[in-house]
Amino acid sequence: MEYIRNLRPLLQNSHKRLPIRCIQDHYCCKSSNNIGLRPNRRVDKFKTRLVSGPRFEDFVKGVSINKTPVDNERSTDKHPYLSEDSELGNARKVCFETYGCQMNVNDTEIAWSILQKKGYQRTNELSEADVVLLVTCSIREKAEQTIWNRLQQLTAMKKKRLKTLAPMKIGILGCMAERLKTELLEREKLVDVLAGPDAYRDLPRLLAVAGGGQQASNVLLSLEETYADIMPVHHTPHGYSAFVSIMRGCDNMCSYCIVPFTRGRERSRPVISILEEIRVLSEQGVKEVTLLGQNVNSYRDTSEEQFCGADPTQLSQGFRTIYRTKKGGLRFVDLLDRVSNIDPDMRIRFTSPHPKDFPDEVLHLIEERGNICKQLHLPAQSGSSNVLNSMRRGYTRETYLELVGNIKNIIPDVCLSSDFIAGFCGETEDDHQLTLSLIRQVGYNVGFLFAYSMRKKTHAFHQLQDDVAPEVKRRRLEELICVFREEAARINAALIGSTQLVLVEGESKRSALELCGRSDGNVKVIFPKDDVAVKPADSHTAPIHPGDYVLVKILSANSQSLRGHAVCHSSLKDTARHNPSLCNQHLSL
Repeated sequence: MEYIRNLRPLLQNSHKRLPIRCIQDHYCCKSSNNIGLRPNRRVDKFKTRLVSGPRFEDFVKGVSINKTPVDNERSTDKHPYLSEDSELGNARKVCFETYGCQMNVNDTEIAWSILQKKGYQRTNELSEADVVLLVTCSIREKAEQTIWNRLQQLTAMKKKRLKTLAPMKIGILGCMAERLKTELLEREKLVDVLAGPDAYRDLPRLLAVAGGGQQASNVLLSLEETYADIMPVHHTPHGYSAFVSIMRGCDNMCSYCIVPFTRGRERSRPVISILEEIRVLSEQGVKEVTLLGQNVNSYRDTSEEQFCGADPTQLSQGFRTIYRTKKGGLRFVDLLDRVSNIDPDMRIRFTSPHPKDFPDEVLHLIEERGNICKQLHLPAQSGSSNVLNSMRRGYTRETYLELVGNIKNIIPDVCLSSDFIAGFCGETEDDHQLTLSLIRQVGYNVGFLFAYSMRKKTHAFHQLQDDVAPEVKRRRLEELICVFREEAARINAALIGSTQLVLVEGESKRSALELCGRSDGNVKVIFPKDDVAVKPADSHTAPIHPGDYVLVKILSANSQSLRGHAVCHSSLKDTARHNPSLCNQHLSL
């Protein structure tokens, strides 16, 4: 954006660059009798060029002064130096490799939707691929190193490609393209195409340029891009589950996080396009949808005038933000309400949320709706108020625990998961012990734990010292994982004897004689592949397929999974979650 700020005064004051004396000579009349001014052709010509030239908003991708609703027939930008035919795939085969979070899975589906319409074909075989696109993550150093290693392998494969075939093109998509564009293009020269998270519409042009032997890059961040008019091509193994992006970017600016710099500012997708996508997925038989966003529960649709009220955003009690309170818009609770009403037999999950955006109205809706999973991701990051303050998380240990208590009060059977960072800047041994005690006090059944790695551009990079030794980080991480597993084992053990409604994913990885699925609490459940009753107490049996709901009685548990045997086929609509007599009937089968 710096070059835009420098360019703005130049565009606004371009007339000052003209020689003042020359302008006056043309405008002044030597005859005292001729008071009028003669036409100044040079100035008129310059003004015409200035008016017809680019405006400020032309230099910022996606910005418009007057916002208009998304047009499903939205036309792509035209490039006069490329023919439309040059952007066609012409049956060239593209192979995607996706790394990192679920958002990258959704980005892959969006990118593939765009390329498919241009005539590309998809393959999972690298040996067949004309184009290899890596959808990347920059959240940690280890994630980036994985991509660097993979690029070296692909480059070696590219050099060995038969001369009779078209040259393989390698592309980097997503956060790493945004963060390391100079290194990827200029220093290492390992890639042909770079496309940031907001530039997937431009992929056909970028590949056309690369096809001509040039490197091509577009990493401009947008203030508006949500890909609302693009239906992702969902590429799940069995078609039972799908990710749906509802917002992009993040405004929280946590001191350790690179996301605001690689994904940009928060902008929410219009609710009408989200509902339409989920209706289509329901018609296709999808049984579970996960709503996605970097800060998914801060969703705020202001695309229509009737949504733009003056009511401030409601935060969880005691939480704060570093930005000014936002007003108006259709909120996350409104979206969740509408989404859950589309298909009562479709499970609804969402990730990744921020604890600050769980006001009571959201919690009560989750408890009320049978198809909204009673599993919440509640990233804590640390159990120490001092570290949380350094992280700029907007809450203290005490505030977080109060939220946990409120959630468990409103949703008694809730399952909680969380994120934790070991060895953040300035973390002492006492801070580490506080994090261990928080894990024991809250009780999570799923966790994502990492050792801290400094990211350039972040607040921590500029203002803090990465002063925890690597060996200390590793030791603390191991201790966190150990305590986390102990608590998860305890929580899962409490489910022995219960009956869980499981959405079947497919065969277990360890045995073709067993099936695997997920409970409402997002815990893996493994059970024998047997035919089971079509309905409770029914003598008719039927095999179990991926995408089926089955009731499974839990017989054993560990920190990672539950084991049991299937009782019968079921559905969300038929399973009376809050009907004790029906639950007892299931248990007796």
